[in-house]
Amino acid sequence: MIAPLQTLVAEPWDDYGLIDSGHGRKLERYGRFRFIRPEPQAMWAPAATDWNADGDFIGASDEEGGGRWHLSRDVPREGWRIGWQDVHFAAQCTPFRHLAFFPDMTPQWEWMRERTADGAEVLNLFGYTGVGTLALSAKGARLTHVDASKKSVEGGRANANMSGMAGRPIRWLVDDASKFAAREVRRGRRYDGILLDPPKFGRGPDGEIWRLEEGLPGLIADCVRLLDDKSRFLVLTVYAVRMSALAIAELLRQATAHLGGRVETGEMAVREEARGLLLPTAIFARWVRD
Repeated sequence: MIAPLQTLVAEPWDDYGLIDSGHGRKLERYGRFRFIRPEPQAMWAPAATDWNADGDFIGASDEEGGGRWHLSRDVPREGWRIGWQDVHFAAQCTPFRHLAFFPDMTPQWEWMRERTADGAEVLNLFGYTGVGTLALSAKGARLTHVDASKKSVEGGRANANMSGMAGRPIRWLVDDASKFAAREVRRGRRYDGILLDPPKFGRGPDGEIWRLEEGLPGLIADCVRLLDDKSRFLVLTVYAVRMSALAIAELLRQATAHLGGRVETGEMAVREEARGLLLPTAIFARWVRD
C-alpha cells in the first residue's frame, strides 16, 4: 500500500539554516559563512532585499549543472568544519553549486537512524561525501558506501576521520552504482536497509552514462533483490526532474509488493528562518517494514 502524501521538513540547526528566499534565489548559512544560490522554486518575494553574503553562485544552463562561484570574502577553498548531531564533516563550495552535503536530507537520516539496529547492514548508493553514511554508522550500522567519484569517496573518508569514525566498519567504494547493485545480486548479498540518492545525470568511473528516467526502474529492481524478510527500509530521493512523487512511489510499491510493509511518499522541504515558509527541494519514496 501507499501511505498518504507527506512533507518532510528539514529544520534549521546550529551549523545550517535557510535564511531567506525569493526571486529565484536563496540565502543560506553554512557554519560561519553565508551563500546565495539559484533556486527556481523560490518564486515569491524575499523577506529582505539586502542579502549580505560571503559568496554567490552564478549558474549555467547545461545538463551537468555548471556555473561558477563569486566569493566576496575569504572562504577556505579546502572547506571548513561543520556538524549535524554526532557527525562532523567539511562544507565546501563545489563547482556544482552545492556545499558538499544536502541539508534537506536530515529528516531522512533521522528516520533511518530510528530503524537501524546495532550491526545492521546498510547500503548507501550514490553516497557522495558520506554524511548519510556516517549518520547511520554512528548508530552502529555496518555501511557499504558507493559513489562513482573518487574525490567524493575520499571526502567521505576525510569526514569519517573528522567525526572520529575512521575505524568504523565502512566499505568505501569507487564504483558505478547500477553495476555494483547488479553484482551484489549475483553474489547473493542482502541488506537491512538501502539509501538511494541518484542524480538526474551522471558519469561512472569508466565513463558510464546515468540518466535517471532510463536507469531508475532497473536499479530499483536490483536493490529490492538485495532485501529480504528481515530488511527494514529502502529510501529513494529524487531531485531536479519532472517526475511525480506518486510515480516513484508506484514504481517502488510494485517492486516491493512481495515483501509486505508499506510505501511512503511525498515532498522534501527546508524551513526558511525569516518567515517559516517551506522551500520544496525534492520528492521521495521509501519502503518500510515496522
